[in-house]
Amino acid sequence: MINDALQDAEDHMKGAIKALDESLNSVRTGRANPALVEKMVVEYYGQLTPLYQMAQISVPEAMQLMIKPFDKGSIKAIEKAIQNSDLKLTPNSDGIVIRLSLPMLTTERRREMVKIVHQKVEDGKVSVRNIRRSAMDDLKEYEKEKLISEDERADGEDKIQKLTDKYIAQVEQTGKRKEDEVMGN
Repeated sequence: MINDALQDAEDHMKGAIKALDESLNSVRTGRANPALVEKMVVEYYGQLTPLYQMAQISVPEAMQLMIKPFDKGSIKAIEKAIQNSDLKLTPNSDGIVIRLSLPMLTTERRREMVKIVHQKVEDGKVSVRNIRRSAMDDLKEYEKEKLISEDERADGEDKIQKLTDKYIAQVEQTGKRKEDEVMGN
């Protein structure tokens, strides 16, 4: 019973770490990376579609992304999504491909990016804590239903807290790594 709750909590916490990694991939660093735009949502024939499902994204140069839509009719929709995003980039299209030239990051812009990283890290910590709260509630419910004793519940809560501490530390390490990457360290 307790082991099931622990395993379930750990699986969810691993998922939170994975979600944080994916979220941090969209934060711009000093070089071009397809992850910067691949999850961007484009309105395409009335449907919201991730860009990676609509186009091939490549890095022809260190500071440039090239987006080659599978359907040339989607170029305008992709350009509009890029312009409306918080990337502050202007797409250049020749009717076949879209090029995004990434300007060098200023120190001020790097600091803004670090603030975004901190916010995403905090969101990751909140996710892990919510998983802990849910697992603790499960243990209390098990005790209430007489499936486990009070001592077993207390022992399970200690284990869940240790698991939470471990994953909070991973969230912080992930955030620190991304912050160093953004600042060019």
